[in-house]
Amino acid sequence: MARIFIFLMGLVVIWAALAEAEYMIYKDATKSLNSRIKDLMNRMTLEEKIGQMTQIERGVASAEVMKDYFIGSVLSGGGSAPSKQASAETWINMVNEFQKGALSTRLGIPMIYGIDAVHGHNNVYKATIFPHNVGLGATRDPNLVKRIGAATALEVRATGIPYVFAPCIAVCRDPRWGRCYESYSEDPKLVQAMTEMVSGLQGDIPANSSKGVPFVAGKTKVAACAKHFVGDGGTTKGINENNTQISRHGLLSIHMPGYYNSIIKGVSTVMVSYSSWNGVKMHANRDMVTGFLKNILRFRGFVISDWEGIDRITSPPHGNYSYSIQAGISAGIDMIMVPNNYKEFIDGLTSHVKNEVVPMSRIDDAVKRILRVKFTMGLFENPLADNSLVNELGSQEHRELAREAVRKSLVLLKNGESAAEPLLPLPKKATKILVAGSHADNLGYQCGGWTIEWQGVGGNNLTSGTTILTAIKNTVDPSTEVVYKENPDADFVRSNNFSYAIVVVGEPPYAETFGDSLNLTISEPGPSTIQNVCGTVKCATVIISGRPVVIQPYVSLMDALVAAWLPGSEGQGVADVLFGDYGFTGTLSQTWFKTVDQLPMNVGDRHYDPLFPFGFGLTTKPTKTI
Repeated sequence: MARIFIFLMGLVVIWAALAEAEYMIYKDATKSLNSRIKDLMNRMTLEEKIGQMTQIERGVASAEVMKDYFIGSVLSGGGSAPSKQASAETWINMVNEFQKGALSTRLGIPMIYGIDAVHGHNNVYKATIFPHNVGLGATRDPNLVKRIGAATALEVRATGIPYVFAPCIAVCRDPRWGRCYESYSEDPKLVQAMTEMVSGLQGDIPANSSKGVPFVAGKTKVAACAKHFVGDGGTTKGINENNTQISRHGLLSIHMPGYYNSIIKGVSTVMVSYSSWNGVKMHANRDMVTGFLKNILRFRGFVISDWEGIDRITSPPHGNYSYSIQAGISAGIDMIMVPNNYKEFIDGLTSHVKNEVVPMSRIDDAVKRILRVKFTMGLFENPLADNSLVNELGSQEHRELAREAVRKSLVLLKNGESAAEPLLPLPKKATKILVAGSHADNLGYQCGGWTIEWQGVGGNNLTSGTTILTAIKNTVDPSTEVVYKENPDADFVRSNNFSYAIVVVGEPPYAETFGDSLNLTISEPGPSTIQNVCGTVKCATVIISGRPVVIQPYVSLMDALVAAWLPGSEGQGVADVLFGDYGFTGTLSQTWFKTVDQLPMNVGDRHYDPLFPFGFGLTTKPTKTI
């Protein structure tokens, strides 16, 4: 009898366990979003909740760490890859390995993997590298930007990643800022128009969707991140991570508008800026993060810190981490990009909650938002990536799109001494032409920062693409002799009887603070190349830069001048327009100053005296080749 009783009791236990599994509402995709969130939240311990709020770098992640600490998110920092020249399959295997660790936890909450895809999937070997945002702003083409977003989403998903830290909707008000190329424009209206990138990355929000609710349209789209909230492009002298001194009205009318549009379009996440507003660190600014972004704008996705963003609340950074945790979480940041010392963060936040320094309601708000994004994007139903999209990485279709973007981003600033005698478009058939300059045959330079490495890298071995020199050779008539000399002297130019010359010079790659510059000069030997070549033969100069730079001293020497920004991997787009297969259509999205003493100087200022004004750009018509 006792045996039968034990057997029956065993059946009851098994039945109860099955019933519980059956009634896990959060695992049922047919249930409403809110009921799934509520059900899962009710099951979670404090440890599991804080784990969701923790984002760690892939270099310190493992399946075991994911499982033991209930980690909610992993990222690749700039240039952080599973191996050098890693394939899409290698990326997928790494991401899935971390995911399996997350899924093996008691509740099986999937982690979300994030990466900086700021001009294409730029950390990944052989991905398509699109022009940086400053060039896209010059296209004045929001639909193009949306298509680039869709292509980028496919390439990111091709490597098993569902979340990108893009778009940057900074309004760069001073080109001395090292992140100016990540900004579409100094004009908030143009930045607003370019938030179509959000729709490209995530998909178009359904017509009946509530304002502020995050949206991702399935497995070919990614969660986006509007950044950096707010005022990152307005710091004094353009110093990165510094202080934006401006009235509330100025902040809301210049730096905030892009967030209005991004939130309406269902952006999933918002990243907080390192910078301060009138002396208050944005990472500790409860009034703006909770009061404005969450309460007034009714943003319902999650707010993420920047890399070690809370550490930098104090000076020196990490000087009082316990305080930084309290200040950042209390401000309303939901997920902390720790990214390395995750045990210290978890222990510190756990202690604050247990000691009632941080209320449980704040933790619940954060976790609810993180789960909302994860549920909305289908991460619970499809947590593991497969190889079905690997051929999207660097596809020919995407390279053609990037080439189109390059063509449309080029701004023609000068074309001949008078309109009656234009130099461009150049004839494809000529006896002998010179191509010169440090940037003519350098794929890394034309891609700029945030390409394979965080700071970018020079040379032609970083990834796949077409240099401007190669593009020129591809375009000219087979009978045209193309001579390339990086920095020729005037005698060489004079003695060779060139029909014309193309000089390609500019800035070296840089990112963030490393790009801050108070002089904004073209890097040597660029100026001497211009002098030696343009002083001797008819020349078209192409400037490769992340922003307007000092060119006033050289303009009179040049017959034609083109701003090509940081065009990315598809240099053929430059030759397409130089030789007239397509016309010049781009216009300046940034004011081009005469001297740095004028800065900051923006369109609409009372004393506005630029070398080339905002919106300027000469045009040419395509020529039919015979």
